[in-house]
Amino acid sequence: MTTSRDLQPRCTFIPPWLADRVASAQVPVDRELRAARAAADRSARPALAGGTAAWTVHDAGSTTRLPGTPVRSAGQPATGDEAVDEAADGVTATLAMWAEGFGRDSFDGAGAPVSLTVHYGADYDNAFWDGTQLVFGDGDGRVFDRFTKPVDVLAHELGHAVVEHTCDLAYEGQSGALNESVADAFASCLKQRVLGQDAAAGDWLIGEGIFRPSVQARALRDMAAPGTAYDDPELGADPQVGHMDDYVDTTDDNGGVHLNSGIPNKAFQLAAVAIGGTSVEGAGQVWYAALTGGAVSSTADFAQFAAATVAAAGEHADAVAQAWAQVGVEPSAAGGASRPGPDGSAARTLRVERSGGFAGRTQSAEVDLDDPAAGDLRGLVDEAGIATLRAPADPTPKPDMFVYGFCVDGGDVVRVPEHLLTGAQAEVARRVLRTADGTR
Repeated sequence: MTTSRDLQPRCTFIPPWLADRVASAQVPVDRELRAARAAADRSARPALAGGTAAWTVHDAGSTTRLPGTPVRSAGQPATGDEAVDEAADGVTATLAMWAEGFGRDSFDGAGAPVSLTVHYGADYDNAFWDGTQLVFGDGDGRVFDRFTKPVDVLAHELGHAVVEHTCDLAYEGQSGALNESVADAFASCLKQRVLGQDAAAGDWLIGEGIFRPSVQARALRDMAAPGTAYDDPELGADPQVGHMDDYVDTTDDNGGVHLNSGIPNKAFQLAAVAIGGTSVEGAGQVWYAALTGGAVSSTADFAQFAAATVAAAGEHADAVAQAWAQVGVEPSAAGGASRPGPDGSAARTLRVERSGGFAGRTQSAEVDLDDPAAGDLRGLVDEAGIATLRAPADPTPKPDMFVYGFCVDGGDVVRVPEHLLTGAQAEVARRVLRTADGTR
């Protein structure tokens, strides 16, 4: 049986609303990165300098057991496995950015080795940081492609690790949206650094390369124009917002962390362009100083975080304050309360919900356990103890991990973070959610 360690994602990449529309998916790889790879043979490229931190890529072999089998470590040659080698290139480049751009040695600032796992799960549409491990699924090949393809996905997840080891922003409401946004900000810093771009030249797309070519999408998120990254018949339109006038109060996605992160995302993009130069040397330095300066609490809201960035901006304080003003945030040391996290909503028979993840999608499905088509699902539900399931003592979600909700016979929804599911509960969720895609 799968253990809780087997299912231990922490900071995921896919938002819950995308999970609602897909059932499995990803976008075409970074165009410019692909062009660069086509222009030079992969094995002939010079290695990117990194910090002192060691790293190891593991192969989960399409299981959910972590960390998997070690397959490549720092200093070793390419293996020929695309996911393994993309993860190796990505972690090398990301550690180099943190070391050379911010003087930070690994995610903890003290040279901690980085453990990565690829080929996680079967058709797994996500990437996450679980507090120990960077984990990447291969996507379903229908909507999503490999999550190692765009280098900014890996940089985003390692950004969550940096947040955890600095101000540890709580993953719900506004503080959770800030957690997501900071990860996106440093992911953009990395992508632009790899491409040799300054802030003005950057495309500010996050996850370009996540969706398959058939999906009508430029990327998963657009920091410069939140809400415009995709508009697809199956996925719908990108629902992210970019101004406080449009702030979304919701119980899904840990209080809309992927929806509302567009607001601070846009503020970072505006500040980076206004300050000028590269994002690493400009706005990135300001945001990093705010993260590490002690003025940002774990429950900080947008106004508090904005105040910390203005205070850290020095000669660029006016530009940073104006960037926040353009998204409707007034910097304030007092700030306001973070928006609440998710609560339950009723359903009938057995209803399973899944929200969160890197894409911030919400997926749900409901089944009649007496329906012959349900097969042996009732027995599995009994084995998993779903009817008597109680919320865990510490239901705190982990960044970019999924949160599952179970509702039996119209009762309250019991929410369980992915890393706390038993193997049987995870299988029940997988089976029920598959019905949303018309399969059993």
